[in-house]
Amino acid sequence: MSDTPAADAAPTAPPSAPARPEPLHGLMLLLGTLSLSLATFMNVLDSSIANVSIPAISGDLGVSPGQGTWVITSFGVANAISVPLTGWLTQRFGAVRLITMSILLFVLTSWLCGFAPSLEWLVVFRVLQGLVAGPMIPLSQTLLLSSYPAAKAGTALALWGVTTLVAPVVGPLLGGWITDNVSWPWIFYINVPVGLASAALTWGIYRKRETPTRKLPIDSVGLTLLVLWVGALQLMLDKGKELDWFASTEIVVLGLVALIGFAIFVVWELTDEHPVVDLRLFKGRNFAFGALALSIAYGLFFGNVVLLPLWLQQWMGYTATSAGMALAPVGILAIFFTPLVGKKVNAWDPRWMATGAFIVFSLVLVLRSHFNTQTDFAHILWPTLMQGAAMAFFFIPLTTLTLSGLSPERIPAAAGLSNFVRITAGAMGTSIATTLWESRAALHHAHLTEPLNQANGVYLATLEGLKSAGLSSEQAMAQVNRLIDQQAFTRAADDIFLASAGLFIALIGFIWLTRRPARHGAALAPDAGGAH
Repeated sequence: MSDTPAADAAPTAPPSAPARPEPLHGLMLLLGTLSLSLATFMNVLDSSIANVSIPAISGDLGVSPGQGTWVITSFGVANAISVPLTGWLTQRFGAVRLITMSILLFVLTSWLCGFAPSLEWLVVFRVLQGLVAGPMIPLSQTLLLSSYPAAKAGTALALWGVTTLVAPVVGPLLGGWITDNVSWPWIFYINVPVGLASAALTWGIYRKRETPTRKLPIDSVGLTLLVLWVGALQLMLDKGKELDWFASTEIVVLGLVALIGFAIFVVWELTDEHPVVDLRLFKGRNFAFGALALSIAYGLFFGNVVLLPLWLQQWMGYTATSAGMALAPVGILAIFFTPLVGKKVNAWDPRWMATGAFIVFSLVLVLRSHFNTQTDFAHILWPTLMQGAAMAFFFIPLTTLTLSGLSPERIPAAAGLSNFVRITAGAMGTSIATTLWESRAALHHAHLTEPLNQANGVYLATLEGLKSAGLSSEQAMAQVNRLIDQQAFTRAADDIFLASAGLFIALIGFIWLTRRPARHGAALAPDAGGAH
């Protein structure tokens, strides 16, 4: 096991490791932090800003809101595929060149997303955007840590963590306002000036601090298998509800491709000399259970984050702006507590911190499971506000647990792999949540319509009342059906919230299968925020 005491005694750096660059000072430190924060902010913002805009995008492009969630999942899966390549690309091109190019390509793909004439083209451009975004967050962490003295690594990570948590606050508000007052393409166009400023600052400040480069072989077979099985799995999850799942030959084929591709991928990566994903990391107890808890929890979290604004806008009459306001408070307590968590994660047991976060997540979802069609804005707001505290105690402690006990030269690969698993789980969580929502809604709709017949006096009186208001029989029936759908989709959302609450409690067991990291290990958490 790599988290045994022997592993903790690993050398602090490989013999050929380059010397740590001198920290930045004064204005250069301020501008360097600003440039990297802008890159991170833009990246994380783009994964949350589209959430409240899905109904508008779907309506404008002539597709269902369920199909519209591809705008979110396509970015997430492509991003997950590209993250493990960060280490290889950094050694091949250098960290500064790579992050600058990633930012510029992100600007270009954002511009193309705004011009997309159909959902198919928008998904293609979102895939490209996710692919080029992969190196931005890991490299922003790496360069930010190199900008500060080693003794202030915790402060650097806390600053970086706050950046990743401000974006989810601003994202829904900004996305909602732009969608309602301008048009949805501008949620992508706003990346252009921000990205250009970030790229210019980053290159200007860090180009003389370029990391060493060397040519390494790329595991092309492993990369192909990775794209194959992840893509097939995501297509299966997204198209399953449209094609009646395994009653469809297409879904069966996609499932087999995903399963066989994954099996071959695992065997290949465990035997290749230069694997694109170092699966041997899962031999470590802390990495295995830490990454598992982090990824499943993130999938639950992100699935519910996407589901809530869909329900509010489709069935509660909320505009994109008001739905954004209902989601925005999630970052308030997160921003407040993150610096504290960054300082105390080394002194306190991160297992207790993560356990507290999961309990609060569960409580939030239990409160949401009591939502009904009469729930007012204040009752929707409070659980969202509480969730922010859980977010602060979620990412940093779990990442610290996951990366503890690893030698420094394995940290980048471990951070990339944990990011890959987490982001993939987030994209899958979106697909699973929306699929189950529609499935449960159909079930509730059937139960609610069973007693509605010609012998039901209340039903007949309701129809007569609607007709007397000037509606035709067909219009009256459609209005009743709309009310039944509203109740069915609300009950379905409650089911998912309650099930997710139970799963968060069950995940606490995985946390306690890890060992408490050595007190000096907290600074080795380069993935400490990652809240996208």
